[in-house]
Amino acid sequence: MCGIAGIVALGATAARPSREALLRMAGSLTHRGPDEHGLYRDNRAGLAHARLSIVDLSSGQQPLADMGEKTWIVFNGEIFNYVELREKLVALGHRFRTQSDTEVAVHAYREWGNSAFERMNGQWAIAIWDSLAGRLVLSRDRFGICPLYFCEHAGRLYFSSEVKAIFAADAALPRAFDPAGIDQTFTLWTVVPPQGVFKGIQELKPGHVRVYEDGTVREQAFWKPSYPEAFDERNEFAGSLDDAVDKVREALQTATALRIEQADVPVGCYLSGGLDSSLVAALASRIAGGRFQTFSLRFADAEYDETRYQRLVAAVTGSEHHEVVVSRSDIADAFPDVIYHAERPILRTAPAPLLLLSRLVRKHGIKVVLTGEGADEMFAGYDLFREGKVRRFWGRQPSSTRRARLLERLYPYLTRSPVQQQAMARQFFGHDIQAHDEPGFAHDTRWRTTSALKRLLSADMKAMTEPNSAAAEFLARLPAEFSRWGSLAQDQYIEIQTLMSGYLLSSQGDRMLMGNSVEGRFPFLDDDVVKLANSLPAEYKLRVLDEKHVLKRVAEPMLPREVVARKKQPYRAPNAQCFVGHNAPAYVREALSEKALREANVFDPEPVARLLGKCQARATDQDLSNSDNMALVGVLSTQLLHQQFIARRPGSTREIPLSVDVDYQVREEVLA
Repeated sequence: MCGIAGIVALGATAARPSREALLRMAGSLTHRGPDEHGLYRDNRAGLAHARLSIVDLSSGQQPLADMGEKTWIVFNGEIFNYVELREKLVALGHRFRTQSDTEVAVHAYREWGNSAFERMNGQWAIAIWDSLAGRLVLSRDRFGICPLYFCEHAGRLYFSSEVKAIFAADAALPRAFDPAGIDQTFTLWTVVPPQGVFKGIQELKPGHVRVYEDGTVREQAFWKPSYPEAFDERNEFAGSLDDAVDKVREALQTATALRIEQADVPVGCYLSGGLDSSLVAALASRIAGGRFQTFSLRFADAEYDETRYQRLVAAVTGSEHHEVVVSRSDIADAFPDVIYHAERPILRTAPAPLLLLSRLVRKHGIKVVLTGEGADEMFAGYDLFREGKVRRFWGRQPSSTRRARLLERLYPYLTRSPVQQQAMARQFFGHDIQAHDEPGFAHDTRWRTTSALKRLLSADMKAMTEPNSAAAEFLARLPAEFSRWGSLAQDQYIEIQTLMSGYLLSSQGDRMLMGNSVEGRFPFLDDDVVKLANSLPAEYKLRVLDEKHVLKRVAEPMLPREVVARKKQPYRAPNAQCFVGHNAPAYVREALSEKALREANVFDPEPVARLLGKCQARATDQDLSNSDNMALVGVLSTQLLHQQFIARRPGSTREIPLSVDVDYQVREEVLA
């Protein structure tokens, strides 16, 4: 991974980008790319790059141009099939100066235009500037693994991997929360691109390409997911379950090998102790050979700890295993840094331990780690999918008490499981159950719970968000083919578009990894693995209520039975209790003070004070509700975000040495 940024004059009257602004942008992204920095500037455009050197360490500096030095690129990410694409381009007459995937990307664009992105198997955020045509092309990978933001202001386009670089470019850029972004976050858990958290700053949609040329802007999808449609078997896997097991194993082996072999540095692996990361570690250890390092989180709170399973898998794979133990105070201490890197409100503290884990990885000299992210979404691993299936089954006979009893098989890992009290569970999960065929039915329980947090909003923020319904607006934009998919495919699609892309791969993924200059790679999100997973019949993935059935079959020969057969325990961390009690950090009181709350004007101080008092009164027990936990973390993270990005208006004054420094105006003046 790296950090990319740029400024492009959209109109004839806009001045050329300043060198100082580009330097500030690059400097603010040094955590994403500490190894090298580079600039390109002409009369209309400026590009900046902060490099984390992983492929072609000696000659992959950026910004990088084609042979004619007219088309320039800044690139964040990896193209795992770049060797294959390079061979095709060489056969078509292209000549290369480096061994980098970045140069392959710029030549692929020169040869195939926007369709080049369809051919790429990888994770990326790309900006290509064609200086002859005056054309800027922005592209983002299929799932939004790599972030890419853009903002138009005073006749210029600003773009970057992170919002902080856009703010660093120009002190005149307005800074305020976007009410629609707050509404989405406190409903869907995240914003959904192009919506952003900050007013005027948007995020490029995953799987899209956006082109600026001749005063116009056009955007199109180069990829969208495909699932089997009812009464149409053309896109459905035709083999048996055993055939599917073989195909999934083969695809995962290939995907894991690509993510290890396409790196000129050692690759490690996260190991949670669950099925997904354990399977990746088992595959990776066989492929890597020799010294292979794994990294795990341990928790001082036994409720969240999975040490036994982590060490069991580490022993089986023979890895050199490293651990970091995280306490509540560790989470509280790291939380301001978490928000600085996440650049958005969050409703859980789960990203904080992952920031500490990536610090451990970097300490041991590793720049790249494999993770199991994406397996639950592609192979139906979440309780949400099981919950949706049970509620639909119950909804077809809403008076049945036997069908409702199936709810008791959900959420066994939660201390305060929502199914423990049967009467309350039936009332909660039975809400609007007659709508079991409606889009978003499986997600309705989560969205209702999260939306309840909006009771804390200030009067002004409520007035700006109440006319909108984040859930309804999201559902209104579902693709036309959505209604023709099966119910599991519908649930998977919504989960991928919301929680996976916006939270798991961003706040919990890229941002916590790159906060310590570590790149994450995700075999389960390989293009071929995804196509295969999407084609499988629903019962291969969710067999009755057995989640990830086909994946468990794949793992059986490689992992201990205790790991394969264990009940799913999603990754979680202590929440509100981290910020209350006698050891609570001083910044919590400051951020949640009446003065700070009124200044930000997102939340009403009175209900926030009651919430804080309630959490403080229960600081030593485990009896805080899911809603109270989310509410306190959500309010605190939003207040910290306001302090860091709006009230204090930070810029970047960091001095950085440049490995690439191209200024065409200076060249032209010297030649004249």
